[in-house]
Amino acid sequence: MQQLTSFLSGSWQSGRGRARTIHHAITGEPLWEVTSEGLDLAQARRYAIENGGDALSKMTFVERAAMLKAVAKHLLEQKEEFYALSAQTGATQADSWVDIEGGIGTLFTYAGLGARELPDDVLWPEDELIPLSKNGGFAARHVLTAKSGVAVHINAFNFPCWGMLEKLAPTWLAGMPAIIKPATASAQVTQAMVKAIVDSGLVPDGAISLICGGAGDLLDQLDFQDVVTFTGSAQTGQSLRIHPNIVKNSIPFTMEADSLNCCVLGEDVTPEQPEFALFIREVVREMTAKAGQKCTAIRRIIVPQVQIQAVSDALVARLQGVKMGDPAVEGVKMGSLVNADQRTDVQEKVDALVAAGCEVRLGGKADMQAAGAFFPPTLLFCPHPDESPAVHAIEAFGPVATLMPYQTRAQSLALARAGQGSLAGTLVTMDPAIAREFILGAARAHGRIQILNEESSKESTGHGSPLPQLLHGGPGRAGGGEELGGLRAVKHYLQRTAVQGSPTMLASVSQQWVRGAQVQEDRVHPFRKYFEELQPGDSLLTPRRTLTETDIVNFACLSGDHFYAHMDKIGAAESMFGERVVHGYFVISAAAGLFVDAGVGPVIANYGMENLRFIEPVKPGDTIQVRLTVKRKTVKRQKTADDKPTGVVEWAVEVFNQHQQPVALYSILTLVARQQSDF
Repeated sequence: MQQLTSFLSGSWQSGRGRARTIHHAITGEPLWEVTSEGLDLAQARRYAIENGGDALSKMTFVERAAMLKAVAKHLLEQKEEFYALSAQTGATQADSWVDIEGGIGTLFTYAGLGARELPDDVLWPEDELIPLSKNGGFAARHVLTAKSGVAVHINAFNFPCWGMLEKLAPTWLAGMPAIIKPATASAQVTQAMVKAIVDSGLVPDGAISLICGGAGDLLDQLDFQDVVTFTGSAQTGQSLRIHPNIVKNSIPFTMEADSLNCCVLGEDVTPEQPEFALFIREVVREMTAKAGQKCTAIRRIIVPQVQIQAVSDALVARLQGVKMGDPAVEGVKMGSLVNADQRTDVQEKVDALVAAGCEVRLGGKADMQAAGAFFPPTLLFCPHPDESPAVHAIEAFGPVATLMPYQTRAQSLALARAGQGSLAGTLVTMDPAIAREFILGAARAHGRIQILNEESSKESTGHGSPLPQLLHGGPGRAGGGEELGGLRAVKHYLQRTAVQGSPTMLASVSQQWVRGAQVQEDRVHPFRKYFEELQPGDSLLTPRRTLTETDIVNFACLSGDHFYAHMDKIGAAESMFGERVVHGYFVISAAAGLFVDAGVGPVIANYGMENLRFIEPVKPGDTIQVRLTVKRKTVKRQKTADDKPTGVVEWAVEVFNQHQQPVALYSILTLVARQQSDF
């Protein structure tokens, strides 16, 4: 056996002292010894901050996004190595796909989000200008900046790749280095992926560190600039949350814990309907994927009393058809638990549920002497779930779920909430009224709820699939934390600060122009400037144009918009306007006619319009004028050397009337040519 080394302070290091052994989940063969004793974790933290943190914090959000994309591409090329190691943990090919390629896909998603939606800067203005004074001379914005510490990620054994990457993506995008502490049972898979990242040379030195073994005194070394995340059992997470140093320094702590997730069959569904088959399929899939070792797996099956027997029979029939064994053997659909210790734990939990009054309808007993850590698909039945608190508190982290009846919708909601906080729930129904009632009654106890029926099933990603765009987390027992959810996750690793000052000062700080700030004008039309030449605050004040009744009639005929407020003199006189008004969209069109430079130049195309608001009505005879100002710029990275280098410029558009009152405010996005190529 070899020792599984850690990557700390820029080098691979072996611990010295008591070691744990990682065994092959299928054969029981000893594979690795694991220990982190004797490693200098305080020095590892300093190294990560001084090297990785310093380098990452100097990169812009857009540059970090490009780094994520490059890492994702590299890992995808190395994926076969990860699949081979994943098989040692008892995972099937399908299980490993979720872990490996699902994790890499999360990197790609965050790379895209960062490139499209975050500034090409190290500071992220979170909101628009917030006026704080009557005349607009004093205002505020919330800004997000990188913390100067390290993110410590303590992960679970069941997803050694995805569990790391779904945290790394927002961590790196925020500009923080990470120390990864995987669960020992599957640490060899995580280590292989970390080695691939380090060897690629795509991330700064110190951006990633790895501890194979215990966390030692690492938590004692942290301060208020650090962040800790934990995924695993609720009991372990709760003990870490109250670690004296975490409490003392108010260190942000995010916890995602295993929960007793439920799947509820709506009272409108009968065995003859397609939704019934969908319900059975969803439960069986969630019980057997990863051999039930998923924090989102369905543990409680909540069914109308009248359908209990039909559901029980269908589940038993489907589960009996699931072939368990070595995933390398053709036809095997469910592998083993991660190791013998986990098998023992699952058996103890099943025995406890039976002792609490549950009946075994399938499975329930493992061969504790077998070399492989197999546990059979197990279906339990609790006849009186209202009177059996154990079924809502004891989780067997394996292919185990408990069937329970409900009499009324109110009872189904009570049972769904009885898990005291869940990561995910599923309701199978065709009835929108039942769906709304369920969301109103159960959402408070769930981080995510899927409403499944025949219509959505064609494209559903399933009950237990955390998606990068959606929240992963839940209240109560589920840990109370939040992961993923798009850019929400990035904010967890940034410091939010309210900055107050004049609009001009706030524009300078944020490198984004805000209304009320000073502008710069010159004789060159901004549409004649390349991306690099444009700066936030560059502005154009246009000539004026008086809008007439003829404009209203011509636009109505051209557009087909004959709304009474524009065309009916009597109706308009009785409206809130008191007379006919100019089409709002003609005001926008006329504004474009005033600020656009018609010649061929660096501005390539209109990329979109955002936040349009009509402030005051424009009436025939009113005169409009436009101020066009560069608000912010974002580089668009070239995919190939043949692509033209471009960037996106957001322009603030202010349309005024002859009284200098704003009549329309909005932003336009334009694609602008760059002079410098990425290649």
